[in-house]
Amino acid sequence: MSLFKKKNSTPLLIPNHIGIIMDGNGRWAKKRGMPRSMGHKKGADVFKSITRYCRDIGVKYLTVYAFSTENWKRSNEEVSGIMDLLREYLKDVKNYTKDNIRVKFIGDRSALDSDIVALMEETENDSVNFDAMTLNIALNYGGIPEIVNAVKSIVNYGVSVDNIDAALIKSYLYTKDEPDPDLIIRTGGEYRLSNFLTYQSAYSELYFTDVLWPDFKNEDIDKAVLAFSKRNRRFGDAK
Repeated sequence: MSLFKKKNSTPLLIPNHIGIIMDGNGRWAKKRGMPRSMGHKKGADVFKSITRYCRDIGVKYLTVYAFSTENWKRSNEEVSGIMDLLREYLKDVKNYTKDNIRVKFIGDRSALDSDIVALMEETENDSVNFDAMTLNIALNYGGIPEIVNAVKSIVNYGVSVDNIDAALIKSYLYTKDEPDPDLIIRTGGEYRLSNFLTYQSAYSELYFTDVLWPDFKNEDIDKAVLAFSKRNRRFGDAK
């Protein structure tokens, strides 16, 4: 049973913004003697369920790491399968208008197929007025390239070095109009951020779990939120 549904449970501090590194699809499939594509398919179903659950418990921003700039190094077959799953999701997302979730994509779109980019733009336009939650899907995304691109844009605009500060740099990031993540969750047993929200995660609480993404459930979100609720976020203050 969800922690949020137990009677007399202590109220939890819900993060305003959660980031999730959805890791472990391939290993999940390998453990079952399945092709990696089946792990990605199962992971896509979990992604839909977890997104709705985060909205239901009051999370206002959810950013998920769907495909990194480094993931192009995988086999052509695996990359093609991931892109086909993305196409299916983008075509299917129209059936979920009742979810009232705004969908945005962050990352470099230049390397993506034109039909995928068109579907992404259509999804963003169709959901622009939804306000229950904002879902950022990081696609062909890398935190370091994001910072490099921001710096290049600042230079191209001829901004004086004296006027460059943290606020200005943030205004050139993909998430410029959003709060930084309070909590970042990584599944799959790895203990690193892997180029995810490099700038934005400076003060994020980190939560790592051995659970592979296709096995991740609502209860696992509860555990992460419970751990977050117990932490004292001082932001450099000595108190």
